[in-house]
Amino acid sequence: MTIVRTIVTFAVTVSVLTFIAFFGRTPAFRNTPIGFCHRLLVHRIPSALRTLDVLLTNGRITSGGARLGHYLMNEKHPVVMVFFLGLITASAGLFVPAVWSLLPLRHKLLVIVLLPQPYYFTYLCAKRNPETLITELNHAAQMRHYPYDRILFYPGNACRTCKFNKPARSKHCSICKSCVARADHHCVWVNNCVGRGNHKWFLALLLSTAILLAYGAYLAYFALGPRVEKQYARYEHWYKFRPSPGSNPSSWGTHGEKKLHYFLTYVSIYIDEGGVSAAGVGLLALLTWPLPLGLLGYQLYLVYAGMTTNESSKWADWVDEIAEGSVFLGKRKPETMRDYRPKGVGPGDTAHSSSPSNPIPTPPETPPEDEEPPTTWPAESRHILVRTTNGQAPTSLPPRIKAVADKDSFERTWDLADVENVYDLGFWDNLLEILAH
Repeated sequence: MTIVRTIVTFAVTVSVLTFIAFFGRTPAFRNTPIGFCHRLLVHRIPSALRTLDVLLTNGRITSGGARLGHYLMNEKHPVVMVFFLGLITASAGLFVPAVWSLLPLRHKLLVIVLLPQPYYFTYLCAKRNPETLITELNHAAQMRHYPYDRILFYPGNACRTCKFNKPARSKHCSICKSCVARADHHCVWVNNCVGRGNHKWFLALLLSTAILLAYGAYLAYFALGPRVEKQYARYEHWYKFRPSPGSNPSSWGTHGEKKLHYFLTYVSIYIDEGGVSAAGVGLLALLTWPLPLGLLGYQLYLVYAGMTTNESSKWADWVDEIAEGSVFLGKRKPETMRDYRPKGVGPGDTAHSSSPSNPIPTPPETPPEDEEPPTTWPAESRHILVRTTNGQAPTSLPPRIKAVADKDSFERTWDLADVENVYDLGFWDNLLEILAH
């Protein structure tokens, strides 16, 4: 029974710590117990240990640990990806031979179909994708995918490393040493950035991994269940007719204590019958499958909200500023916006018409074409946000905002819901946009 408790406790602890370490820094968990535990785990505890180490060893241990941690989390290397795929390989190598003879044909076929998928989707996420990394060869095309919303992204901002104007929704990755189109995040599990071009494969990887783990846990129960049930029935019969009533669990403490005792007994029989190869791997799969499922749920929430992980952090900063009452919402000048209206509605019959007889309006204050070319995106932001240091309405505007904003339209805003997110086309259109690229 002690071994069972140890296995369950260890698996749950590792799962929780892994979730906190990798996902606790996301804006959705910033002001939650998960965010607090992340700060405790990543900052406060290491800081305390560093102080102690300085007193004892003059900082040698923490210095070495910091170098290792920096390499693992901030350098491009396949260590974590190899660990991830190696864990799947080792688990499958133990589990499949142990239960194969106990499975009917339909489950054997499903194993053959589901098992290779995490490897395949990891490869698609990890390989170099011409749509994901922005280079001099594809920079012009990348500039035409998304408009600048002038809330999160402004035209004319050059990347100090890549030496070209940053397309909207892009971000320079210090690990990949390149700007990333529609940057979501750098994922150490696939040793690559997730963005335009491989985001769909990342979603597929999360979904396939969650399904594989859940199916592995189910197969372990399916294969071992009959034998476990038979042994558990013998256990209940033995306790029911045991002469000493004091040792009968039915006479013990509360209802919860009885349930816990029976559960641990069932798990103990389960492990005894299946061993590490079947029961141990099945239990590990059961306890870890919520990790990829939780991350998939968060990614789908971002799809629903029309933003990336990188953009969610930027929006979270705006939420903090709005709560302080120092943010003002203004409107774009109509003449500075591209025309996205249907044919026949007004000047400029099509979204990107550029014929001499029907030119796109380009007043003098509009940024030059090489900074902000026409895009294929079906919408353009009508709002501009400005933060002030004194909490008063802006009296003067930076040139890049003054050129496109109506100065008299700025009003204090207290709710981010008032701000238009031009990149949110609705859940299904957002999802289709990801799947199409």
